[in-house]
Amino acid sequence: MHRRLSHDGVDDEVAVEEPLEIRVDGGPIAVTMRTPGNDEELALGFLHGEGLIDGPHEAGPPPDLEANAVEVAGPLRRDPGDRNFYTSSSCGVCGKGAIEEVAVDAPLARPGPTVERELLAALPEHLRQPAFELTGGLHATGLFDPDGNALIAREDVGRHNAMDKVIGRALLDGRVPLSGLILCVSGRLAFELVQKAAVAGCPILVGVGAPTSLAVELAADRGMTLAGFARRGSVNVYTGAERVG
Repeated sequence: MHRRLSHDGVDDEVAVEEPLEIRVDGGPIAVTMRTPGNDEELALGFLHGEGLIDGPHEAGPPPDLEANAVEVAGPLRRDPGDRNFYTSSSCGVCGKGAIEEVAVDAPLARPGPTVERELLAALPEHLRQPAFELTGGLHATGLFDPDGNALIAREDVGRHNAMDKVIGRALLDGRVPLSGLILCVSGRLAFELVQKAAVAGCPILVGVGAPTSLAVELAADRGMTLAGFARRGSVNVYTGAERVG
């Protein structure tokens, strides 16, 4: 979603950022800043990434039809407790615990698939980003098969939200775990993106930007292939090189 604004006598398209409250059975679970659209997918992907659901749940507008809220049907796998789930659009659940905590909900990645290095390097070129082209202010995540065919693509002001929307859609489509598939992101590879990909069972994550040290550690711990700087026909493979031909 984008909005036309005027500045210095010029009309410009800007990305929309608004809060979304995620509720489960009427109770608030999280508030995240996001680009409106595909809110049910975002809620399901978020809850899945936190290990609170492990399959598709019914989701939609709340009974009171309050704007900027989405209702998910329970039950959850566990009580989220008192953890603060407020997130901004620039980071996921910042400071979230150690690799050992993620491992509880993220089994080791399954072997395969094997993909050519050239294919990994070219994936961002096939990541559809129409709203970014208008505004320059959104991130994107795409889900691809081993032949480089795009299956799902979503955009959002938050890079973690874009991935949540893709994983939420994949949950609804019965694709999770994402064994044998590839996730591609338009920006840097931070810890929370590897976390979400790992919990979704995706063996390969590639990005246009650089990974962080903790992202590399988590990918190695979970047996994932992590590749960054995918641009202009080249890519750096940081972990899981056995899947790259």
